[in-house]
Amino acid sequence: MKKYLLFIVLALCFHKGKAQGNLNYAMYGIGISASENQPYADLKREYKNKSYAITANYFFTPYVPIGLEFQFGKLSGGGNTVDLDKDLRRYENNYKALILHMDVQLGEVINYERNVFLNIVKNFYAGAGVGGIYNKVDANRTQLGSVPLYTFPGKDNSVNFIVPLRFGYEFKFYNAYDQPNIRLDIGYQHNLTFGEGLDGYADPSTKFKNNALDQYRQITIGIKVNFGGEGSYDKDIRGY
Repeated sequence: MKKYLLFIVLALCFHKGKAQGNLNYAMYGIGISASENQPYADLKREYKNKSYAITANYFFTPYVPIGLEFQFGKLSGGGNTVDLDKDLRRYENNYKALILHMDVQLGEVINYERNVFLNIVKNFYAGAGVGGIYNKVDANRTQLGSVPLYTFPGKDNSVNFIVPLRFGYEFKFYNAYDQPNIRLDIGYQHNLTFGEGLDGYADPSTKFKNNALDQYRQITIGIKVNFGGEGSYDKDIRGY
């Protein structure tokens, strides 16, 4: 009889400890963000502009968000004087992009509980994704003063495949149940595009420098709000 009682007590203790470890969290969320961006395309002079995004988030765990992001903004470079571009090329791209990305925070892979330092670094993340960018470009197509007259090849409207590479840090704000229901994100995103649509110029590399992928970077600040769903996690999300 004593053996059975001991078994029941141990089982109850194990169940209680497991229940305390599996903490609930909201699995869904929505976020908004703003970025300072700069392109790295085929023109020597490139400018900083702004872009914005709305993201629908699914949290596979509290430290692994998957986001579907709609992004829009402006990219530009070149100019109408020779000091800005010797061939007087210039462009302005009012773009839109749809991107699916996933991040993994350090908290997913380290044991941070009751450790002040690890509780700080657990919110660093890295991630990547895939998507498409729709380019709507206003560009100068004629090389002034050239004989014979040269027309810069390229398209004013195009769609390119895009791969974003991301890293940053997320500040978590907890509710009364120790759930991270508000998240402030500061990050860097570098977007590789496959095609010549970002600046609208598709000049041959024999005539102009055109030997690398068009790309643009973003320095981003954003906020996410969690709601709905009841996921469970086997570590104390707050950590202390």
